[in-house]
Amino acid sequence: MTGPLSGVRVVDASNFVFGPMATQLLADMGAEVIKVEPPQGDPMRMVGRSRNPKMGSFFLNLNRDKRSVVLDLKTAGDVARLDALLATADVFVHNMRPAAARRLGIDYRSLAGRHPRLVYAVALGFHQDGRYAERPAYDDVIQGMSGVSGLHARMYGEPGFVPMLFTDKLCGVYLAGAIASALVARAASGQGQQVEVPMFETMASFNLVEHLADGIFGGRQADAAPPGYERVFSRYHRPLRTREGYVCLVANTDAQWQRLFSLLGRPELAADPRFATMGDRIRNAEPLYGEVSERLLERGAAEWLALFLQHDIPAGPANGLDELLNDPHLADVGFFETVQHPTEGELRCAPTPFRFSASARAAAGGAPGLGEHNAEILG
Repeated sequence: MTGPLSGVRVVDASNFVFGPMATQLLADMGAEVIKVEPPQGDPMRMVGRSRNPKMGSFFLNLNRDKRSVVLDLKTAGDVARLDALLATADVFVHNMRPAAARRLGIDYRSLAGRHPRLVYAVALGFHQDGRYAERPAYDDVIQGMSGVSGLHARMYGEPGFVPMLFTDKLCGVYLAGAIASALVARAASGQGQQVEVPMFETMASFNLVEHLADGIFGGRQADAAPPGYERVFSRYHRPLRTREGYVCLVANTDAQWQRLFSLLGRPELAADPRFATMGDRIRNAEPLYGEVSERLLERGAAEWLALFLQHDIPAGPANGLDELLNDPHLADVGFFETVQHPTEGELRCAPTPFRFSASARAAAGGAPGLGEHNAEILG
């Protein structure tokens, strides 16, 4: 492997999406990732189309460049084999609830004395010192609890979900960053540490970046606005209809809005006190985007996008998944990579688009078969 984490060994006993997303990023950075699976395998092996049993499309796309060993951690012998493997590792990742890890004797307190340099990373549902600590947690549950589904309710009158595994994937990105930071700290101190990334608290923090709003000043003041970034709750905060098709349009700066008003044939709106500054435009998002939406109906999406590009106004098409897979810019940069998998044949991969000037990323590789590397790693 190449990449800035080349030489780092990660033992990953997580399954589903949150933990494997983090270790996929670490593998893309060059780390050696050993995936520890139960005898039946990671449940994601069974999701999506497959050419061979337990090699589903979802698993293939989330476990590239990893090696697989099977250990039954319900048996003392395989817990001992895991412990021996951790003696060779830099990072240990799992997504067990705290009580389960303690029962198996693989909680941080049990391992730290034997493996003082180990970065011990836990993909949690909730921080361990709160009342929710032992609750099960999955993406839909956390979208609801963290207020993400409530944003949908504020827009459309009833709660809903972002149609992707939003919290799992995003929390995996947080976990990968936290692990990399702990490795930097270990390089300076020589000591490992425990890293916790909880889904609920992570998504609450992420959600409130813009939606905490005036709540940053503490208790509700008499003149405080309600929580929420008002612009994104406008009924016009969506791909906007043109005479033919839709465009995604986000002007921000005063200069961008002045150019946009001119293109729309309404240059006088730049002097309208409702729209003079960014703050004014946010407070008056409804009438502002009402004006924009009305004018967009005069041309088709392709014509508008050409004009916006010409005048440096941020805009793009409202792609569906088919359009995304055939985007010409992704073709220009070689985004998709073709992998010849030893059992699954030719695969089209969408690897993490890291680029490092001094640490070349290896080409995307294939996901492992269940227990494929038992003899090599445990033998």
